[in-house]
Amino acid sequence: MATLTSLRQLQFLVALADRLNFTKAARDCHVTQSTLSAGLKELEQLLGVRLVERDRKSVLMTATGSEVSQRARTLLAAARDLTELAAAGAEPMTGTLRLGVIPTIAPFLLPRCLPVLRKRYPRLKVMLREDVTADLLSRLADGLLDYALIALPYDTANLLVEPLFDDELWIVGQKQDPAMQSRQIALTPALSNRLLLLAEGHCLREHALYACATVDRSRATGVEATSLLTLVQMIESGLGIGLVPEMAVRSGLTASPSLVARSLGRNGPRRTIALAARRSMARRADFSALAELLRGCHPLAKLPSSQLRSARQASSKP
Repeated sequence: MATLTSLRQLQFLVALADRLNFTKAARDCHVTQSTLSAGLKELEQLLGVRLVERDRKSVLMTATGSEVSQRARTLLAAARDLTELAAAGAEPMTGTLRLGVIPTIAPFLLPRCLPVLRKRYPRLKVMLREDVTADLLSRLADGLLDYALIALPYDTANLLVEPLFDDELWIVGQKQDPAMQSRQIALTPALSNRLLLLAEGHCLREHALYACATVDRSRATGVEATSLLTLVQMIESGLGIGLVPEMAVRSGLTASPSLVARSLGRNGPRRTIALAARRSMARRADFSALAELLRGCHPLAKLPSSQLRSARQASSKP
């Protein structure tokens, strides 16, 4: 039987592929540079192929090295899941939980759910990472995160996804803006082409563009914001109008005397907040428990439909 590579050797390879620097890769793996170099050399000898090109000035991965490192990420993630399977069987919702959250959700939902999470599961340590969706899902696939709190629609092929609740996109503009005076606002072509967007990488940008199917995309790329806060400040400055998630509106982000936020009605645009995980993830009970907790922390989740309509109507009044 052929000798198998060790997980430690694969960890060394992935670290070097990420860093392209032996010193930094060794530091990431908490070993000496000589230990990392020896481990990689053993891996190359075992596989019978060169994985790394190195000289005094640079480090490059060979084509085979790049492919092997990608497969190594999958194997390392599966190994972590195997370890967590045993831990989860011993006592669910304990230990460390690594949660990624996109920036257009984190500041509006986490302050509501984290105190509940700490109180309900005192032996659970939550480690948070805020990042755009693509980077979170990449880290999720590599086993660097356990779960990701994202917004749909988004390509989540090969992931386990649990939709939590819908989050309407409200239109926000200046109070004196003639387009904001009507109680019933529609996303007309003229209004859509005044739309301010978040920068590339934010899924809310694509959600807004999808909602405004008539928008001139070439004109929509002129002025962009790097965060929802900046977007609201740009609207307040009179640069245009924007679509802002309802959870951000209810958190007070648009609570300026010069701004008005209005719901676009029952058939208006919306996104779906969802929890994602790897299909190989072992902590299924933890996944379900976290999803249920997050669903219950939605600002309007516990209101009857009649109160829900009243709350939305009240929030849309000038």
